[in-house]
Amino acid sequence: MATIDFLVSTLFTVITLLFLLRLWLQLVSADYYNPISQFVVKVTHPLVRPLRRALPSIGRLDTASLVLAIAVVWLGVFVRLLIAGSGIQPLVALLLTPQLLASACLDLLFYVLIGRVILSWVSQGHNPMERLLGQMTEPLLAPIRRIVPPVGGLDLSVMALMFIIYLVRYYLLPDLLGIRL
Repeated sequence: MATIDFLVSTLFTVITLLFLLRLWLQLVSADYYNPISQFVVKVTHPLVRPLRRALPSIGRLDTASLVLAIAVVWLGVFVRLLIAGSGIQPLVALLLTPQLLASACLDLLFYVLIGRVILSWVSQGHNPMERLLGQMTEPLLAPIRRIVPPVGGLDLSVMALMFIIYLVRYYLLPDLLGIRL
């Protein structure tokens, strides 16, 4: 059972992160022609496109991607509860969905920050992925840099944002029922 739960959890997590990544890329108006952006759009397009007819974007907010991310989180929790033998509990899955979606957003932000840090060490600004990660994280890091300036040429804003993620994740988003997406 644990192996099946792990596989199902991983599958739903990857799908959720793809929809959230698409949503984030549109919110920050990231380079659409970047290969990573193109991959995310092509993978998510078959489900986003039909839903966009019913749910148009609100400004830069891609409502179709947001609704799909919420639906995937809900379905993932529902399926995992079924696998755990809890029976059919759609309401419990619905109640857990906002917390797990927020947790997935924080996870995605953390992964993007880690990717940006690692690429900054090795690519020296010549990597299209580094530019994309910079476009995604700069709106969050710039206000922190005003409060926490670089020390000796070392940018501490990423570390400060990771600390904020940690605080939010472990103090404002409790681990309800031991379920993580």
